[in-house]
Order: sequence, then C-alpha cells, then structure tokens
Amino acid sequence: MPDPRIDEALRPMLPRLRRFALWLARDPFAADDLVQSTVERALSKWASRREDESLRAWLFAILYRLFLDGKRRATRYARFLGSLHEDEPTWPSAERVAIANSTLAAFASLPVEQRSLLLWITVEGMSYQEVADILEIPIGTVMSRLSRARRALRLLGEGGSTEAPPLRLLK
Repeated sequence: MPDPRIDEALRPMLPRLRRFALWLARDPFAADDLVQSTVERALSKWASRREDESLRAWLFAILYRLFLDGKRRATRYARFLGSLHEDEPTWPSAERVAIANSTLAAFASLPVEQRSLLLWITVEGMSYQEVADILEIPIGTVMSRLSRARRALRLLGEGGSTEAPPLRLLK
C-alpha cells in the first residue's frame, strides 16, 4: 500500500516538473512522458533518497538526467539509422587514395623491426611493456625504437629518406 506522505510530497511538484520538462522537450507529449518517467524513477529509488537533500532538487536532477539520456539515445539511434540508409555510396577522394597508397608504400619500405613495432603498438594496441616482453628488451628501448620508426615513416611519407645523417668528424 502506498505511503500517503510520498503522495503529499510529490503532488505539488508535478506542475513544476511538467513546466521544466516542457521547456526541455519543447513537446507536451514528450514532457508528460518525461515527468512520468521521473516520478517512476523517484518512486523506485525513494528508499535510497537521503532525507537531508531537497526533494525538488532531487526530482529536477532525475528529470534532467533522464532528458539527457534520452537525447543521447536518440542521437545514437539516428546515427545508426543514417549509416544503414545511405542513398549513394561515398567513395574516397583521389587525394585520400593517393595519400593512403603512399603511406602504405612508405610503411612497406621500413625495416622489419620498425614495421613490427608499429604494427604491435598502433594496430594491435599492445602496451610498451608487452612488446618489451616479446622482444626481451627494456621498455625504454621499445619507446626509443618506436619513436625512430614513427619518425622514419613520417619522413618517408613526406618524400624524404630514412638514411641516417652522416657522422660528423671531430678533430
């Protein structure tokens, strides 16, 4: 049997909640649904509510969070539906294809050690420690080799060379 004190506490809050929900949703039917969901949530969580907090603030917080969750859900759903119903297939531009091909060619020209490091870290998502364990080298060595591999790939992608600069002779 419902507690009459809960009904007495919630009844004067309903017009305020509806006004706020109407302001958020901009649709009377959606606002009514939002208020109903808020009251349902409040009643289901009534026992866990702290007595010292304001009932009004608690209800408005529930309503606002439900509104945000609904907006997020609707956005994800719209994005999902949009990806399913594309009218025309989108093709990559010639420029993007050329950049991708040059990057793959640059990647293929890297030494095997650098390629494997880049694959393990960036594609497979392995941690530096996991790669260090595989190669049986210190983690700092993995980090420095990875840095050199990334630099070499960047230079090759820009049309440069990966050859080491000549050593300077000191007298």
